[in-house]
Parts: sequence; C-alpha cells; structure tokens
Amino acid sequence: MNPAVPAGAYDALLARVLPEARDHRVWEPADGPLPALFVSHGAPPTLDDARWLDDLFAWGRSMPKPRAIVVVSAHWENAPAALSGTDAGTPLYYDFGGFHPRYYTLPYATPDATALAHRVAGTLGSTGPVHQFTDRGLDHGAFIPLMAMYPAADVPVVQLSMPSLDPEALLALGQRLRGLRDEGILVIGSGFMTHSFAAMRNPALAGHNAAFDEWAADSIRRGDIDALVDYRAKGPGAHVAHPTADHYVPLLLTMGAASDPTTATSAIERIVFGNSIRSLLVH
Repeated sequence: MNPAVPAGAYDALLARVLPEARDHRVWEPADGPLPALFVSHGAPPTLDDARWLDDLFAWGRSMPKPRAIVVVSAHWENAPAALSGTDAGTPLYYDFGGFHPRYYTLPYATPDATALAHRVAGTLGSTGPVHQFTDRGLDHGAFIPLMAMYPAADVPVVQLSMPSLDPEALLALGQRLRGLRDEGILVIGSGFMTHSFAAMRNPALAGHNAAFDEWAADSIRRGDIDALVDYRAKGPGAHVAHPTADHYVPLLLTMGAASDPTTATSAIERIVFGNSIRSLLVH
C-alpha cells in the first residue's frame, strides 16, 4: 500500500466523524459490564485502509463510550507489570520503522489517566509491584486502533505491559482485570489473529493462516480455553501463523477478562496482507 497522501484515509475519517465521536454517549452503570475486546491492531497502513478504519469506528460506536481504557499490546513485554505514562497528552511511542515521516507526527493526545493507573495498580497490587513509566507513551498496538475507534481522543487510556509471553500468564492477568469492566473500563488485548510476515511474502502459505484462524474461532466458540493456551501443539498452521507468541497471547488476556468466552462475536473478520484481522468482542 503506497497512498498518495499518507494517512489520507484517516484524515477523511476525522473530517467525517469527529462531531459524532464527541457526542458518543458515555457508559453508565445501568449499561452493565463493558465487554472485553481482542483487536487485530495493524500498523501505520491501517490508517490508509478506509474500510478497516470504518469498521473500527463502527465497532466503537456499537458500545457506550468507556469511562477509561486499559490496553495490553503485543509490543510491550516488561516484568514486573508496568504502566505507561499518564499525563494528558503523553507523547506516543512510534515503535515502527521504514514508513513515511508523517506517521511519526500523527497525534493521539488522550486525557490524564492518573486515576485509572492507580485503579489498575490497585487491582494488580496483590501480585507484586507495578512499575509506573512516566515518559513511555502508547505504542502503535494501542494508539492505531484507538485512533479509529475513539477518534476524539477523549477517553483516558493506560497501557499495561505483558509480564511474559506465557499464555497462562496472560490469561491470569486478564482474570485480574475482569472486574474493571463493571466500572465502565474497557479491557483490550491488542495483537493479531495471525501474524506471519512469511505469508505476506509468499501467498502459498496463506492456507496455514486460514487454518489457524478457523481453529481459533472454533475453539473460542466452544470455550476451549485449554486448547487456546496450548496453541503451539493444537493450532493447525501455528508455526506459520505465529512464529513468535507476542501477537497471539493478547487473545488470552481478552479471554481471561471475559465472563463467558463462548459469547465471543467477530466484529471484524477478513484477510489483510495475507493475515487474519479477526477482532472479537466477548462478554
């Protein structure tokens, strides 16, 4: 994808939806718990894909606007668990390379998230210390999808690190965050349903990604969390779909944060650059 105007599709989205985004109704206790989400987050080219941006915006609009957002991204592993900076307008962490300079200047200046960070740290405190980074902003696994879902940048956001890449550890982390949903806090695991650069380069490998995507969706429908945890052994095509664990294990975070994994629905379901961008909502 080589757009004439880098992030031009994102510019068009903002021009069209910002007033609607600002008027989005905020969650109230009568709405009940917010769902947990798994987002296939993409990279800067997402901002050039009008359909992807529209799908993400419509997804955000399908729920009340959260009071706050906690996101765990494939791009931050840190032990013990750590939180991103919380000051209003903390600069983004542009953790990608080789793109047009404009992608390194696009802002997503979210409100102060100090109270949210304290709430998350309190939730996790019994498991050990939670480090607070003051100058690490949201990375692209967090800000790229949120720029489309909540383009007014009016929701406090903190990013929580993955303490490891062990699926069971991410499942347990999600379980500890589950209660935040009752408070109107949206919990998001941000990864990719399949993440294979090999399949991007060689379309002959696309069948491995398709098989893994179908297996994962079926396992989720059946609530077979044990299979999802043991994806290396049980997921067909896993060696191609996920040569590394980083973009897969946020799915376990989402499953842990959900009350009933069998309620999962696919908000987005298609193939981009040979990979599944299936994204899930789970109650």
